[in-house]
Amino acid sequence: MSGNTFGTLFAVTNFGESHGPAIGCVIDGCPPGMALSEADIQGDLDRRRPGTSKFVTQRNEPDAVEILSGVYEGKTTGTPIALLIRNTDQRSKDYGDILQTFRPGHADYTYFHKYGLRDPRGGGRSSARLTAPMVAAGAVAKKWLAQKYGTTFHGCMTQIGDLVIPFESWDHVPNNPFFAPVADVSALEAYMGELRKAGDSCGARLCVTARKVPVGLGEPLFDKMDADIAFAMMGINAVKGVEIGAGFASVTQRGTTHGDSLSPQGFRSNNAGGVLGGISTGQDLEVSIAIKPTSSILSPRESIDVFGRSTEVVTKGRHDPCVGIRATPIAEAMLALVVMEHALRHRAQCADVNLVVSPIQASFL
Repeated sequence: MSGNTFGTLFAVTNFGESHGPAIGCVIDGCPPGMALSEADIQGDLDRRRPGTSKFVTQRNEPDAVEILSGVYEGKTTGTPIALLIRNTDQRSKDYGDILQTFRPGHADYTYFHKYGLRDPRGGGRSSARLTAPMVAAGAVAKKWLAQKYGTTFHGCMTQIGDLVIPFESWDHVPNNPFFAPVADVSALEAYMGELRKAGDSCGARLCVTARKVPVGLGEPLFDKMDADIAFAMMGINAVKGVEIGAGFASVTQRGTTHGDSLSPQGFRSNNAGGVLGGISTGQDLEVSIAIKPTSSILSPRESIDVFGRSTEVVTKGRHDPCVGIRATPIAEAMLALVVMEHALRHRAQCADVNLVVSPIQASFL
């Protein structure tokens, strides 16, 4: 009921607060016998962690993961895997001025009215810091899916604020702090510099893809693959929109072009984003998400206090001018968790299904 667990067969229970002693998760349902170490998880956490460039929050957290249970002699045992990430660089005094006020765009007002109290330090449970355990869990899912099916996950930034980022190559993504698929990011750097000077923030658009996804994952009604993807992506802090495949561009397409033609050699296109009738086609899962501007900014804004009186809020501290910059590994992780959940469901129900005809290729070029 409290909404802290994602998934059923691969259930990830998230715990902790932004300024508490630690954050983490418990993964229940990971298949046994998979080699797993902290090093398998740390790489994705390093991609997400704060303090990695001048364009993100300067909160300097190592985000070093510890495996507390569920692994024996280097292999998963099938029992719950507890992952712990200690908080080491909290600066709670930055939030002393907002104890009695509500920050516009934040969950302060809604948390206060729901629970009758709130943890103002970094947003408590509503902080994007709580995405780190999901990235850790996603790394576990990624490894199992890669070993079982060869499934891989890739993400990049396609727009930041007003700047649309053209796609050049996936090879560029790990070489810049924006996860941008371009060689030259000087325009993005200049844009962020101007934003910081103005004491303002901006949003972003990200694309995340899963390749070599098995055919047949997902259910035809309430547990559709694409519905669960949208649910997962909307669970990421600051996400305000999700598109699968052609998304909203489908509005202007004709049926003669939107429907992905099939041939013996493969699919002719992928407007469906790898899902038909809620079930995976074997094509790439293609997802795009919209992330709102960071709510924590230096510019003063109108608000009220806990007594309903008018006031003005200035949010001090260390914040990302664009939270979308570090969101790519998070989106990859959430997509991996959805695919993992559906892979285990499919294995449980349909493992004995045998077809004479093999699936067609994901694409035909």
